[in-house]
Amino acid sequence: MKYHLPGFTPNPLIKSFFCNIILLLITVYGHAQENSPFNTGFEETIPSKILGQQRKIWIHIPTSNGGNKIKDQGHYPVIYLLDGSENYNTVVSITEHMAESSLCPPMIVVGIVQEDRLSELTIGTDKELPDVIGNGEKFMAFIEKELIPYMDANYPTTTYKTLIGHSLGGLTVINTLLHKQELFNAYVSLEASLWWDHQKPVRDAKTILPAQNYKSKTLFMAIANRMEKGVDTLSVQKDTSESTALIRSNLELIHDINKNKNNQLRFKYKYYENDDHPSVRLIGEYDALRFIFDFYKLRIYESELKNPDFKIESVLVAHYKNVSEQMGYMVKPGESQVNSLGYQMLNAKQYKKAQALFELNINNYPESANCYDSLGDLYLTSGDKINAIKSFKKALSLKAIPETKDKLDKLLSERKK
Repeated sequence: MKYHLPGFTPNPLIKSFFCNIILLLITVYGHAQENSPFNTGFEETIPSKILGQQRKIWIHIPTSNGGNKIKDQGHYPVIYLLDGSENYNTVVSITEHMAESSLCPPMIVVGIVQEDRLSELTIGTDKELPDVIGNGEKFMAFIEKELIPYMDANYPTTTYKTLIGHSLGGLTVINTLLHKQELFNAYVSLEASLWWDHQKPVRDAKTILPAQNYKSKTLFMAIANRMEKGVDTLSVQKDTSESTALIRSNLELIHDINKNKNNQLRFKYKYYENDDHPSVRLIGEYDALRFIFDFYKLRIYESELKNPDFKIESVLVAHYKNVSEQMGYMVKPGESQVNSLGYQMLNAKQYKKAQALFELNINNYPESANCYDSLGDLYLTSGDKINAIKSFKKALSLKAIPETKDKLDKLLSERKK
């Protein structure tokens, strides 16, 4: 079953630059779906034999793909989001903004709606909640053996996966990194409840971190200011009260991670002095994804574009080779990205650069009529009418484009005169 989710309502507690992300995306979605309510995705219910129940998930497909799940129209990394009903809209907005700004690839977001978060996001018991028996291992088995295979079978996914969790969700993120690190490529822990069960995850980490190899794995941790006035992250470590247990347990884990750099874990943490437990989610999610995909953005300077000797196509190939290595699969420069650069060079009358870019696009997207039409425009502008005709004919053999046909007809009629 599928249901549209309600429109996004910004958290009134978070008044920062990130509100601009949300306003921008509302505008983008609004233009794409005129006269329709703003929707971030849809809900599905899937059966779980492991949990013995039907489970709700919220799914967002990138708007760059028109929200379409057809597999031959692109494949995307997936973010699996714990406490989906609380975190889904912010993460969707952030990923759409970042993808539009070329800061990360377009991504599918899967928000997992918790049924019993205390049970699902914990393992074992804790003295503060003696009636709660954690079934986190069973819940993660559902994600590993049912949810991820379901997404891979039904949606245009790639192999790159990220797990994001806040509070008890952050506890699950750390437990998964320690005990099932092969499940995800990147892990985001926001204000993790690492105090659980006498800080068992922290104790586990002391033996696992030195022995485990975390090559190609990324972890971002966020902690907020939960301390009394005048207390800082150094002095709080001497405290023993339960009110500081969360930040102390996170600081201890951070210390142990930094002490074990030989395990090759790519790691960053950030302390948000001006945020508290609820508000750190939004800014932490954004900073986490900026860190995870810090290799993704291609920077080309205006001076380089103006330099006739600058091999822009070589820079693109090298950049996306590195992106592919980081992601673990082939990532090509986007057709529209290269096309835009090509026309920029064409308008600047740097015809060799434009031709190299348009030909790069044809090599990467040989079935795209638009790529051949663009190359035809280059030949037409540079006065090579014979090759322009060949390119326009090739474009039309792939797709009927009225504009291309008009250009071809005009060239053919001129040749007859």
